[in-house]
Amino acid sequence: MSSKKMLALYGLKWNPFSQDIPLEAIHVTPAINSFCYRVENLVMEGGFALLTGDSGTGKSVTLRMLDSRLSEIREISSGVITRPQSNVIDFYREISAIFSIDLRSGNRWGSYKALREKWLSQIKTTLFRPVLIIDEAQEMEIKVLSELRFLTSSRFDSYNLMSIVLCGDNRLLDKLKHPDLIPLGTRMKARHMMEPVSKDDLKELLSEIIRKAGNQSLMTPGLINTLAEHSLGNYRVMMTMADTLLYAAMDKELKQLDEKLYLDFYHQGPPAKSKGKRTYREKSVQ
Repeated sequence: MSSKKMLALYGLKWNPFSQDIPLEAIHVTPAINSFCYRVENLVMEGGFALLTGDSGTGKSVTLRMLDSRLSEIREISSGVITRPQSNVIDFYREISAIFSIDLRSGNRWGSYKALREKWLSQIKTTLFRPVLIIDEAQEMEIKVLSELRFLTSSRFDSYNLMSIVLCGDNRLLDKLKHPDLIPLGTRMKARHMMEPVSKDDLKELLSEIIRKAGNQSLMTPGLINTLAEHSLGNYRVMMTMADTLLYAAMDKELKQLDEKLYLDFYHQGPPAKSKGKRTYREKSVQ
């Protein structure tokens, strides 16, 4: 009920600060667009792509957009790994389910062979490589990442059977420096690192997203500036603060979110002293 009340109160089509904003509302920078375009072209030749960055900088949102763009190409078979921390056996179970292969229990070679044969058949039929997206790839075991490289390459490493997008925080970069994964790290055909966002870009993002949600005057320019200034260059931090303030404003039935609301919520003064009790500092002074 609170969500419906919020939408009605502020004339919004959807909550502009929620994690599941519509795809058309996602802010696409030229750098992100270039990365997605490169991955889209990887479906012809296969290989690995790498998306990294600190938590909250927009990696998962970028993957949502990339997955949607790939889904528009009908001939592409794609899937998403949802449990990156699996061991090798469980990884084969998940990838076999994604590509509709009957798992040969206890027979890794059988699964390995069946998957490769299916991918080769798809390539011959469509000319496109299947796509596998792995979010939180920093959680993957070194053995699984190494197995993935062998599973998806053929003809003495000159022919790729898949396009794989690895996405993770900067621990993934450290993991790829492991001696067993150096051969994988050198195979990244497309790379993009999500950087902290400038204050001006954060202001532009916030203004654009509330406009697309249906109420350009939802926030005062001063509050937009304040949130951008206090977000440490992090999309998620800014959106979390904005979402918190939106519900606080709804509770007070304010018509617009402004700097006063921010100060009231995030910069409250020290709690009042309890009567009859002295603080440690007061005792020390006396």
